[in-house]
Amino acid sequence: MSASPELAVIVPVYNEQDIIGKVVDDWLGTLDSLGVDYRIHVYNDGSRDGTSDVVRLRALKHDRVILHEKPNTGHGPTILQGYRENCGAEWLFQVDSDDEMAPGPFRELWARRMDFDFLCGRRVDYVQPLARRIVSFVSRVVVWSVYGNGVHDVNVPYRLMRSSALRSSFHDMPADTFAPNVILTGMACLKRLRIFEMPVTYRFRSTGEGSLNRLKLFKSACRSFLQTIVFRLRPGTSARSRGPDKSAR
Repeated sequence: MSASPELAVIVPVYNEQDIIGKVVDDWLGTLDSLGVDYRIHVYNDGSRDGTSDVVRLRALKHDRVILHEKPNTGHGPTILQGYRENCGAEWLFQVDSDDEMAPGPFRELWARRMDFDFLCGRRVDYVQPLARRIVSFVSRVVVWSVYGNGVHDVNVPYRLMRSSALRSSFHDMPADTFAPNVILTGMACLKRLRIFEMPVTYRFRSTGEGSLNRLKLFKSACRSFLQTIVFRLRPGTSARSRGPDKSAR
């Protein structure tokens, strides 16, 4: 296997011992069938259950699975750390650890990658509580207003990105960014990257539960909106909106 694979899969995980084994096994099967040079990077965000043990067993059996242990910093900062540490791969793909979005649709994203820079799912059959629907709507309005439109599901955890197209953004964002995927969606629109969005069926988690109650969700959403706007107003952001750095491909 090469030191810098063609594809790095970033999977943040927190207290998902009952499902993370299935998630890793399903992605191993799908990616092996595609003949991809890949690594699956599972970032354990300070889980307090047996998540680490489950992933470690997979890593011992499959050298393409890499477990990263880290203190708890939250979902967004964990994703961003994964992007920063693995953007030497030509492609980055991020998916969550809750098994709510299956590997099957990835085949089409991967098949279309040569014609695009930013490929993502759009969750369908996705019934959210009212509070989350409001947050999703406002997130979309913020991105469309200050970066431009081009993606409907701006925070979808099912995205394939050409590393060279967004590498500078991975490193420019503060390490504590609450929702880096929202900003990256905005930057893909601002840079006028070649974007492909396709419907992906959402299925309700069968184990665990979300970690944000309504009050935390509201506070976190406000933080995310502010960070998204502030990042757009950073000096130099407009200068980076001319497309991917082709020399880095």
